[in-house]
Amino acid sequence: MGLLKTNIVETWLAQRIRDHLAGKIVVPFNVRSPNDNVYKFGEGDPAFTISLKDQNALTAIARFDELRFTEAYINGSLDIEGDIWAVISCREILSDKRPLHSIWRRIEPLISGQVHTNRRAIEEHYDYESEFYLKFMDRSRCYSQAVFEHDDEPLETAQRRKLEFVVQSCGLKPGDRVLDVGGGWGTFVEHAGKQGIHVTALTIARKSEEFINDLIRRLHLPCEVIYGDFYEHTTAEPYDAIVILGVMEHLPDYPAVVSQFLRLLKPGGKIYLDASSFREKYSKPTFISRYVYPGNHRYFCLHDFLTQVAKTNLEVRSINNDRHSYYLTCREWAKNLDAEREEIVKRWGEKVYRIFRLYLWGSSYSFFNRGMDAFRLVLERPGI
Repeated sequence: MGLLKTNIVETWLAQRIRDHLAGKIVVPFNVRSPNDNVYKFGEGDPAFTISLKDQNALTAIARFDELRFTEAYINGSLDIEGDIWAVISCREILSDKRPLHSIWRRIEPLISGQVHTNRRAIEEHYDYESEFYLKFMDRSRCYSQAVFEHDDEPLETAQRRKLEFVVQSCGLKPGDRVLDVGGGWGTFVEHAGKQGIHVTALTIARKSEEFINDLIRRLHLPCEVIYGDFYEHTTAEPYDAIVILGVMEHLPDYPAVVSQFLRLLKPGGKIYLDASSFREKYSKPTFISRYVYPGNHRYFCLHDFLTQVAKTNLEVRSINNDRHSYYLTCREWAKNLDAEREEIVKRWGEKVYRIFRLYLWGSSYSFFNRGMDAFRLVLERPGI
């Protein structure tokens, strides 16, 4: 591209950005062109610089499209220098309208079946080695919100508090049988198993199954892991409790979920679940559905779920709003990820690092600015 044409394009792009930002409140930032020309936007010291590497980056930023911007970043067409939190705070100026993609996510389970859709989506998200996730989680290996009492306490302390809340709120004791839906990395298996509680971990991720089996053998826990889908799970003897840590987002068919609760839980048994939540069930950034959670993963919708619960004799024992705690949880995960950047890039690649960097910092900001909620629920099936 000739110098004159290049200057015209850059001048046009700078003016387009200024026009788009008119009347909007955003932090000051810089944009560096592929020719190293720097354009400043906003008043004050820039919080970050977006460094454009090629034509793809120019197109992405000119369209103010969230998916194109994130794809340009994860593919290396643009770099972000400075405060990633400040970058995420500007996402409101980007659009994310893809109705056909949204419609397909809704109808895919109708064509392929919910079980098949779940299995494919879970396998894609958990396709990395367990060590990858353990790089940014704490030693509890809990992949859902912690429960913080103070903003500056260690993440592991807050996660242990949440796990003990599960045991206490469900009234669990040695010998009780508990179904752990989506066993993850054996977080609840280890915590409850060490207390003599018999946990059956249910998973459709083979790497999770292998990890939990190894954990049970090493620690001699009175537990087991089963490869299978919650929608299809059966048991000869009803469970004393059902525990769902951060998995309701993968169980969007609430009538089927509630029916399973009634089939699998004995009278007098309790259900614990926690989840990240949107007020609208189908609301989810396209970036998340394409690169983080494929399939028809949907954030938990509290009022839709409670509508189904109200059609049964299940009783709601407690509801806690953990939005602030999930902000802190994701913030700590994101900080851990950044601290391990060098090894993560070496072992899993720059693209994986950038995807999870956007996902974790973006999630943290969404909880911080009330764009998302997070809930803990305890339900009970009344005794006969």
